[in-house]
This record gives sequence, C-alpha cells and structure tokens, in this order.
Amino acid sequence: MPTFVYMTRCDGCGHCVDICPSDIMHIDKTYRRALNIEPNMCWECYSCVKACPQFAIDCRGYADFAPLGHSVRVRREEEKGMISWKIKFRDGREKDFVSPIRTTPWGSIPSPAELAAPSADMMKSQQLAHEPEALNVPVLPALRPDQLKQGLV
Repeated sequence: MPTFVYMTRCDGCGHCVDICPSDIMHIDKTYRRALNIEPNMCWECYSCVKACPQFAIDCRGYADFAPLGHSVRVRREEEKGMISWKIKFRDGREKDFVSPIRTTPWGSIPSPAELAAPSADMMKSQQLAHEPEALNVPVLPALRPDQLKQGLV
C-alpha cells in the first residue's frame, strides 16, 4: 500500500526524497513538506517510512494483518537497532511488531557493472545472478528426490 505524509509532522528534511528508489517522494515547493507525488507507483519498500526522523510518513497496512479502519505507525529506534510497527484496530486493540534494522556498510555491495557477465550455462539456470556466492554460502540448499513427497505434482 502506498505511503502518505502527515504534513503537520514533516519538517521538510528530505531524507525520504534521498532514499526513495522510485523517485516519487518530493518536497512541495510551496509548503516545504514531503509528499508522495505518485502513490500508484509506490514500490512499498517503506524506505521513506523507516528513514523519516520525524515519523511523519505512514503506510496503509495490508488487509491480511490490518483490516479496514486500522492505523499503522512505524517508528525507527536506532538506539535499540529496531523498527517497530504498531497496528491499532478499530476496536481499540493494539498489536506491536518489532524487526531488527539490518544494514550493510556503504559501498560494500558491488553494482551489477562490477560483476562478471553470466555464462551461457548460468543463463539457463534457475538461480539468480551470482548465487550462491553473493549469499556467502558454498551451495544453495536443495531437497533430494527421495525427500520429496510422492504423488504430488
């Protein structure tokens, strides 16, 4: 679901603009506040939500965990190294979800241009580019035929 900005909380710092991969978060020239200029194009990565120091950006939750009439609040707690999601239901119940902030050092992930082109055999493979070495594992785990259930298609 696309993100939206509470204009009264936003201070126009631009962190959301800098981090948005689809370039749809902009600063309004009149009010100097952030806004999502194209909600239909939102990737729903929530990078802007997590980056906002004023907690001014919210998202609409998916119906499977937050039904109609709910509110979703996201809080980045860097001192704890956590992202907290608070869902408030119509009947007043609240549910908290917590997930760790996972970061990698800036510049530690090579760009596709820095990686070798895939071979013809790799192009025929079901693996993604540069698996399993990009995952830092010697080989991807797989089930042997004797471990599969018989009779299932």
